[in-house]
Amino acid sequence: MKFCLNRQTTYSVISGLLTLLTVWGCGSSDTKTTATTTTATQPESKSVATTKKQIVLFYGNSLTAGYGVEPSQAFPALVGQKIDSAGLNYTVVNAGLSGETTAGGKSRISWVMRQPVSVFVLELGGNDGLRGLPLSATRQNLQAIVDTVRLKSPQATIVLAGMQIPPNMGTSYSKEFRELFKELADKNKLILIPFLLEGVGGIPKLNQPDGIHPTPAGHKIVANTVWEVLRPVLK
Repeated sequence: MKFCLNRQTTYSVISGLLTLLTVWGCGSSDTKTTATTTTATQPESKSVATTKKQIVLFYGNSLTAGYGVEPSQAFPALVGQKIDSAGLNYTVVNAGLSGETTAGGKSRISWVMRQPVSVFVLELGGNDGLRGLPLSATRQNLQAIVDTVRLKSPQATIVLAGMQIPPNMGTSYSKEFRELFKELADKNKLILIPFLLEGVGGIPKLNQPDGIHPTPAGHKIVANTVWEVLRPVLK
């Protein structure tokens, strides 16, 4: 949840967005192939349709982008490995952007959602809390993101990652911040990850020197936390 981009973070973001375009580009190609195959033989058409992978999109800040670690060590990639090991027909796209606030996420969500997704994992808000931004605006921005996802991809399952912050901004602010994720999940009938950094946040050996971003070992724990919630969603 850093507010500047470095070479590694920029690579992670570009890599995630290029993956997004590649996957969706392949989807367009698959559609053309299916149409061609349908004309030839119907059984092959069914096979192509069956093997076309659905998208699990992770949308967040530097935690999702994998600040300070290799892209393959970030928790979305580790979740992708679990999906592959389980033989599930999904592919993961990492649309994390270091330094992203909910306002920034709101501004780019329409661009990211140019093609439908099956599962949308929303991990934003941490930077708002660390900067002490008005929580009313955080709620509105997260709601706008959810509304856009449902407009662009009505069939998508939305998973909201809950977050907590230290009481630097006061205990009342921290408490309200923590509770707003459950409130949004209940209001919109979202699937909630109660606390994304459960078992990682505040533990020095699992975080980088900044005390905020997980190490590779920390990302493994985060991936397990996400997987426990995400696995029942994937069918």
